[in-house]
Amino acid sequence: MSSPISETKVRILQACLKLLVASEGKDVRMSDIAKEAGVSRQALYLHFATRVDLLIATTLYLDEVKGSDDRLVPSRTATSGLERLDAFVEAWANYIPEVYPVGKALLVMKDTDEAAATAWNKRMQDMREGCEAAVLALKKDGQLNTNLNEDKATDILWTLLSIRNWEQLTRDCGWSQAEYAKTLKALARKILLNESP
Repeated sequence: MSSPISETKVRILQACLKLLVASEGKDVRMSDIAKEAGVSRQALYLHFATRVDLLIATTLYLDEVKGSDDRLVPSRTATSGLERLDAFVEAWANYIPEVYPVGKALLVMKDTDEAAATAWNKRMQDMREGCEAAVLALKKDGQLNTNLNEDKATDILWTLLSIRNWEQLTRDCGWSQAEYAKTLKALARKILLNESP
């Protein structure tokens, strides 16, 4: 990131991340982000035409910083549906605590902030596609629960792995992260796989 433009863009993304985490879901204005990044509002808008663009770019930047693509390699290269399911559940279950502060901020903001809602929905749609890929791999192997079609199975896995569920189980119920990941993997198998004859 040697060019001044890319360095400025990174500073803006880092400032947005910092303010989202610090705000705990309270409104984060473009002017606040520009000030935190040490750039003018005009410079910020040269890099990100809208607040939606900035919030989406920030979630993608967080994924890059946290190595989400590397975490998904075992799922994407799995040789069976069950292996893909287990790897995806494990990757996402263990990724949630790392992205939770930003996810929580977007969750809180999304009901009253269209840009936050768009960023949240984009991120959740990306995650849903990962769930769908795991379900389709199970279906291809003939392992998908015959009582579920692909859409319902994807919906169930997507819901099981939601940030809200993680928050309730780990924050409200006091589960450890290891207990959460292990239980979610077992639940996903129990619900999505054909029962043994």
